[in-house]
Amino acid sequence: VQLQASGGGLVQPGGSLRLSCAASGSIFSINVMGWYRQAPGKQRESVARIISGGDTNYSDSVKGRFTIYRGNAENTVYLQMNSLKPEDTAVYYCNVLYGRTWSSVWGQGTLVTVSS
Repeated sequence: VQLQASGGGLVQPGGSLRLSCAASGSIFSINVMGWYRQAPGKQRESVARIISGGDTNYSDSVKGRFTIYRGNAENTVYLQMNSLKPEDTAVYYCNVLYGRTWSSVWGQGTLVTVSS
């Protein structure tokens, strides 16, 4: 099972980006798909998660600005990021929890830089 994340880049404050993550391989029964981020010198933190039934949750720092959603292909997840701030600068990672044992797999990370 592999995750391929994409969509990062350089954007000005107030701008938008959409991150994508596609899971490939023998992955069944996805329980949770999520996005995390790690800024330089900081610990990795949860940004947004979507549960198999469609419920979502967000960190307080991104609530109202970011939206997580599943694609038409069930093994994809997106993170629409609006009103970006310099403090959103980080490497963003996607994560999937799947199967009865709640196995975890991480994507390779994609860098988001918010700067003028």
